[in-house]
Amino acid sequence: MLLSFIQSHRTLAILLAILIVVIPFVIYYVIKANREHPKGLIAAALSNMGERFGYYIMNAVLLLFICSKFGISDGAAGLIYAVFYFLIYVLSLPGGIIADRLQNYKGTILSGLLVMALGYLLLSLPLFNITPVFKGVPSVTWVLVFTCFSLLLIACGNGLFKGNLQAIVGQMYDNFEAEAAKKGPDTLAKAKSKRDSGFQIFYVFINVGGVIAPFVAPLLREWWLKTKGLLYNSDLPRLCHQYIDNASGMTATDMENLTNLSQSVQMSGTQIPDMTAFCGSYLEVFNTGVHYSFLASVAAMLISFLIFLCIKKKLPNPIKKVKNAVANYTQEEKIANAKEIRQRLYALFAVLGVAVFFWFSFHQNGQSLSVFARDFVNTASIAPEIWQCINPFFVIVLTPIIMWLFAFLLRKGKEVSTPKKIAIGMFIAACAYIFLVIIAIYHNYPSGNEFKGLAESVKETMKSSPYVLVVTYFFLTVAELFISPLGLSFVSKVAPKHLQGICQGLWLTATAIGNLFIFLGVRMLNAFPHQWLCWAVFAAFCLISMGVMLGMLKWLERITASSK
Repeated sequence: MLLSFIQSHRTLAILLAILIVVIPFVIYYVIKANREHPKGLIAAALSNMGERFGYYIMNAVLLLFICSKFGISDGAAGLIYAVFYFLIYVLSLPGGIIADRLQNYKGTILSGLLVMALGYLLLSLPLFNITPVFKGVPSVTWVLVFTCFSLLLIACGNGLFKGNLQAIVGQMYDNFEAEAAKKGPDTLAKAKSKRDSGFQIFYVFINVGGVIAPFVAPLLREWWLKTKGLLYNSDLPRLCHQYIDNASGMTATDMENLTNLSQSVQMSGTQIPDMTAFCGSYLEVFNTGVHYSFLASVAAMLISFLIFLCIKKKLPNPIKKVKNAVANYTQEEKIANAKEIRQRLYALFAVLGVAVFFWFSFHQNGQSLSVFARDFVNTASIAPEIWQCINPFFVIVLTPIIMWLFAFLLRKGKEVSTPKKIAIGMFIAACAYIFLVIIAIYHNYPSGNEFKGLAESVKETMKSSPYVLVVTYFFLTVAELFISPLGLSFVSKVAPKHLQGICQGLWLTATAIGNLFIFLGVRMLNAFPHQWLCWAVFAAFCLISMGVMLGMLKWLERITASSK
């Protein structure tokens, strides 16, 4: 059985083998590095890891799940996905305001975990038939509304959780640096140099769950199909929906593809007497396994809740704003303080503007890159959703290397500033899409819509090797490690002390704005006459953002250096 798995999942087996070898080294390196960081960092990271594990189970399959269950187009599903992704991050801003106003970060975080658990529980219900509220309205409409409501609950819970936990981590380093300042300037300088690497350690734990999570729904779905005597095929749900909705309007090529694929997924090999009944049954079985996988997300939320409940007394509270502290300031001091806060916020918004374009490009992993994996990559042995595990896999493998590189440069007196790291990250992200431009030109890929209309035999000859996804995710992950954890670190450095939660919420709001437009990736992939034009758009955005960041570099470095 093991040999059969390795032969049919060769690329996956290689990745798992590397991970088994590398994880002990990573754990050792992180634990060793953590000795020089504030106490409580690993505990907070573990709580975040549980929440992210549950989230990535759902996120890995969301867009393709919406397509396969409701039969809507990639573009429509992409819009739902984009709005959900927007809400997940933008709701972190009111979540930060709530915590800042109540000065109850820990209670807000626990409430967020419970709300997310409820959302995942509702999403796990395999609902396919609900009596319509209004006569004549298709029942699928109300199932879709129910699904969107479940996603809204998850987004609201995430808004209460995510930014506020990051604010607590930022406060750890504020306290850590304050203690170091009492011991002298050299100790303070060393303590300040730990903040970037601390957020990278925090980021590693997020991605430990992210490696495993993408396997849960696809593997459970395949197991559920096999219990019903069926096999997995990524293209069959679309054809089943077409047949049920308008069999007479199907092209001859699509009808031929449906006939061949429906026969190939029958483990018994028997003939299909009623194609309509088969299509309905296949869609229900195909999606039920995914529904059940969301129960693992519920369990992950509850585990994360218990971890945080046990450790919350050991974690700091972000410093309260002292209302009467300004009473003893002179007018000149008040003006100077106000000017410093404005300068910090200007720097923050400048970096947020760049972050918008990064997340617009990076979060194509759940949009155009998932559709690309489904349609243009040979994923016969590994479901397209599983390929999203490559990103967190590389995060775990590469984080110690990048941390070592930054530490080595620091020891040599060649420290790379956080703004410069973000600019480098934008260039590396551009490299990922330049690589895809080359692949698309080499294979002469047409638009996604044109490609879907080809015969299965023709499409198979045009599909790329899975290693195209490996290389693409490698570049995107390196870019992510230069931008995401270091962006969190930058925010914690420049944010005024009494606005920590709000400023972390602003970082996530910038992410939300980028996410709101990610649906354009699927539309470009399917509509542009040549696929390479789609990837060229993302490469251009990344390169322009890099140029803007480099233009502001000296100013941002000055603001970061002056922040205490």
